[in-house]
Formats: sequence, C-alpha cells, structure tokens
Amino acid sequence: MLYEIVVPQSIKMLNNLSRILDKGAEYADAKKFEAEVLWNSRLAPNQFNLIRQVQIACDSAKKGAAYLSGKEAPVNEDNEKTLPELKARIDSTVTWLSTLKASDFQGAEERKISQPRWEGKYLTGYEYALQHVIPNVYFHITTAYSILRHNGVEVGKKDYLGEMPYKK
Repeated sequence: MLYEIVVPQSIKMLNNLSRILDKGAEYADAKKFEAEVLWNSRLAPNQFNLIRQVQIACDSAKKGAAYLSGKEAPVNEDNEKTLPELKARIDSTVTWLSTLKASDFQGAEERKISQPRWEGKYLTGYEYALQHVIPNVYFHITTAYSILRHNGVEVGKKDYLGEMPYKK
C-alpha cells in the first residue's frame, strides 16, 4: 500500500512540476526577461527560492521512497541553476523512483524510520509516509507553483493536479 501512495503519486506530481516549470520559461520568454529571475524567486525573504523548492521536492520523494524500501537513493549535488538542470534533476528522480516495485515496500508500514535530526525518535513507515513524505513532496511542489503564480505565470489547478484517471 505504501508503494502506491508514495511512488506513483510522487512521479505524477514531479512530472506536473516539470510541466509547470516549462510554463515559467515560456512566460519569461514571452515577457522578455531571463528565466533565472523566476528560478531564484521566493515568496518571502526567509524562504527558499524556487530552485531549492524543486531540489527538496525531488529529495523528499526519493529519500522517502528509499527509507521505506530499504534502497539507497541517488545523491545530487544541489548545483542546478537553469531550467534544463532543474528538469534533469526531476527526470533523474522520476527515473530512479520508476525502478522501485511494490515488493520493495514489503514490511515498510511497520519499519521504524528515524533521521539524525529527530534525536532518537522514530516513526513507523506508515506514519512516515503519511505524516512526512507526502506532505513534504506536496509542500515543496506547491511552493514552487506558488512562486511562479506569484510572478505572473499563468498556471492553475489543472496544471498542478495534472491528468486525472477519469473513468467512463
């Protein structure tokens, strides 16, 4: 169950983020300014810029899946500055997530998951997925979306949600 909650949803949302970034680049081009202005924008002076939001969204998805599956997540240098670099970061994260299988998450719901900053405390895998991984992925993607929207990029809920699996 945790695989279904974490992996496909993270992949979907990261792909939506990639398309939203494309809209940001198109907007900058249409308005005749350097897209780097958008990538370095933030909503508040003490908040991370859009580049860091993308990096953390990717890290939250892959590290969360790694802790839950017992696999080792790839490490990035956090040196992205351009749209192609940001999209490559997203693509590499999606590619790695795509290598995971539901069977990799067997027993993950009860696995004790801790991080150094939690000072010896832990969450079960189930708690970790629902209380930490998914909220963090969504938070940082939402913040990246909001930075672009705040700067005039015409993105909306359909861009954020992406394709829906409607049935007939």
